[in-house]
Amino acid sequence: MALQLPTYDDVAAAARRLEGHAHRTPVLRSSTADALLGARLFFKCENFQRMGAFKFRGAFNALAQFTPGQRRGGVLAFSSGNHAQAIALSARLLGMPAVIVMPQDAPAAKLAATRGYGAEVVTYDRFTEDRQALSERLAAERGMTLIPPFDHPHVLAGQGTAAQELFDEAGELDHLFVCLGGGGLLSGCALAARALSPHCKVYGVEPEAGNDGQQSLRAGRIVHIPTPRTLADGAQTQHLGEYTFGIIRRDVDDILTVSDAQLVESLQFYAERMKMVVEPTGCLSLAGARHGGVDLRGARVGVIISGGNVDLPRYGELLAH
Repeated sequence: MALQLPTYDDVAAAARRLEGHAHRTPVLRSSTADALLGARLFFKCENFQRMGAFKFRGAFNALAQFTPGQRRGGVLAFSSGNHAQAIALSARLLGMPAVIVMPQDAPAAKLAATRGYGAEVVTYDRFTEDRQALSERLAAERGMTLIPPFDHPHVLAGQGTAAQELFDEAGELDHLFVCLGGGGLLSGCALAARALSPHCKVYGVEPEAGNDGQQSLRAGRIVHIPTPRTLADGAQTQHLGEYTFGIIRRDVDDILTVSDAQLVESLQFYAERMKMVVEPTGCLSLAGARHGGVDLRGARVGVIISGGNVDLPRYGELLAH
């Protein structure tokens, strides 16, 4: 049976569900960034979203559609951190229990915040254990509904509302750069771009060490890789999802890669020139715009900043790097 991919109508419906619950995050400009790239850049700042990342959009959109029985049973999710916090906060707002499976080496701030939102945290070793298999077993044992971090139609539709808001405020764009891990944000934003700015070229940006998305787009099939070692902890995914790849393959123009050093450069730029805390994963999009080899001269360019959740001691080290 062919997979039924979400459409822009699902993104628009998610926006209505999120109204009054998600923040409408700011779209910021930087004359310094414009001068560096010879373009007009529009930064969609999801680091200012509830729980500090775009993930709240997809999590709340998914949980808001639970049946009464699913709400009583609660939600289970697996995540390196931002989806964890998003599910935990959404579950608290909607009055349901939540269990989150997280890697034991996840940033301490993300572990603390997830627990702080009221969720039970179960840890695992990301380099030796299969988080999805563990999560599926726990969900079955506890009678909970499993919501994955990216490969879910309600999740990715919610994430697309970030780009919807960007186009609503900035108008049509020539290029859009989006951080890429499992593809929820990229696929949702691609749906919005094709509907609201049809001529906009859409690029996913992932770490060099974890270029499974780029390999998949080139090969025309989902490519699996070992867990990548990169500063971008939110992009340490091993493969795209069926839903996300289906949309990416159809609607995304290219997938670019950047080095960890380029992520640090962008992190420092955000801190020094725009006075913002952005986590390394959230720096993928700007690094891709700067170093991805796309000619942006004179163009209107959107940059989705995915989040700002980073341990302060680690953040200080990266600033001083």
